[in-house]
Amino acid sequence: MSQGVTPPLDEATIAELRELMGRYPQARSALLPMLHLVQSVQGSVTSEGVETCAQLLGLTTAEVSGVATFYTMYKRRTMGTHHVGVCTNTLCAVMGGDAIFERLSNHLDVGNDETTADGQVTLERIECNAACDYAPVLTVNWEFMDHQTPESAVDLVDRLRAGEPVQASRGATITSWRDAERVLAGFEDGRADEGPSAGDASLAGLRIAQERGWSAPPVPTVADAGTRDHGPGGGSGPWAEKEPDEVARSKDTAEAEADTRRAEDETVAEESPADVRGGGSKEGGESDD
Repeated sequence: MSQGVTPPLDEATIAELRELMGRYPQARSALLPMLHLVQSVQGSVTSEGVETCAQLLGLTTAEVSGVATFYTMYKRRTMGTHHVGVCTNTLCAVMGGDAIFERLSNHLDVGNDETTADGQVTLERIECNAACDYAPVLTVNWEFMDHQTPESAVDLVDRLRAGEPVQASRGATITSWRDAERVLAGFEDGRADEGPSAGDASLAGLRIAQERGWSAPPVPTVADAGTRDHGPGGGSGPWAEKEPDEVARSKDTAEAEADTRRAEDETVAEESPADVRGGGSKEGGESDD
């Protein structure tokens, strides 16, 4: 589809927007996926998209625009076929993220949040992707590309522009940004299990635990606590001889006491000696006078 043409929201799309509304007890809760669906069709959150969502949900256009301009994954300018996000947050930056962005910017002749002349790639600096163990990281249409370098990033975008198959490091084969937006809207493409879902860095702790025979202790549940016979699956420990409602009350009391103690500790920790001399928390409300 030409990047210069914005298709209208046809009846099929309107029907899907209504379908999304029906998935929630409160229809307005569907606004986020509805905006993703608009982007999957029109390439951005257009004025038509804002007005349509507002009309369907009984909201004002200002309310819808407020959401669309708050979250950075919603775009107000038409996106390229592919969105390439370069993480330049602290760790990725230290590991080379800034250098990757600069190389791509020069190679593609675009700046931040700009699209190449052929409409193939939109380049953007993005914040932390929660993938620090694979830094520096890029995303292509929100799929991870791990352990990148300036050279590998240039090769990546050249392959995307040439229409060559590109496999995410931990995810599916790359399709297009609009296809990804449709998935984010809640319409599955049947490819959720395609490609690896975790890498060595994420699994290192699990591997070490398995090698050393480590496991997490079981967490007693309220149902376990109410089991007095201590049979298979039965509870043990301080809650084992109590009824479920008594356990719940005891836990609520313990949590409330813990919150109170924490608040008292924080108050004391925040006060300096000058605070106390000036009338802060002294024992029994004493003063220095």
